[in-house]
Amino acid sequence: MASTKRPSARTRLNRERVLQAAVAFADEHGIGSLSMRKLGDALGVEAMSLYNHVANKTELLDCMIDLVFSEIELPTMEGSWQASMRLRAISIRQVLSRRRWAIGLMETRTSPGPATLRHQEAVLACLRNAGFSLQMAARASSVLDSYIYGFALQEAALPFRTAEETDDISRALLEQMPPDKFPRLTELTLEHILQPTYDPDGEYEFGLDLILNSLERSREAPGRV
Repeated sequence: MASTKRPSARTRLNRERVLQAAVAFADEHGIGSLSMRKLGDALGVEAMSLYNHVANKTELLDCMIDLVFSEIELPTMEGSWQASMRLRAISIRQVLSRRRWAIGLMETRTSPGPATLRHQEAVLACLRNAGFSLQMAARASSVLDSYIYGFALQEAALPFRTAEETDDISRALLEQMPPDKFPRLTELTLEHILQPTYDPDGEYEFGLDLILNSLERSREAPGRV
């Protein structure tokens, strides 16, 4: 007998509900597990009913990434450009720590949505208003995004999420690293990673500040491009 599964009044579909459910599914199960059938099951509807709200899975992914971009704090024209871009970079990392599935898709979409375009426009506006030439603004945006997304991609691939997991894996690695053969790795693990003061956020912000300070020097240099 054919299925007669239909959304109840409580679960009646709209585009926003479909996208929110898709993002929640990817958060829990990973993007590789997402299909229209599984999304329909999560919503309590037939997969075919989803096509009233998104044309296909490609559009679904485009919209999911646009939703992720909408969660990122935009750089503003207030205060220094460095402070504004720093807040944006920290916001991206915070968002991607919740949406670890998104990093592999953010730069692959060929149909960016309105939130994605607003994000890109705000980045260029911040840099141009700070006095960067068009070429330098493009270069600054590129180097910042390479660092931000590269760091997020590396974090997403790590086999641990919490400080406790980091500690457990680090101690397990120590057992595989004879100190006489790997003295510097042993030193790094014992005297840095396993210390109570170890701060992964500080690692990220250290590199970010190096880049921002270097870009400021380039902006101020005579004859800059």
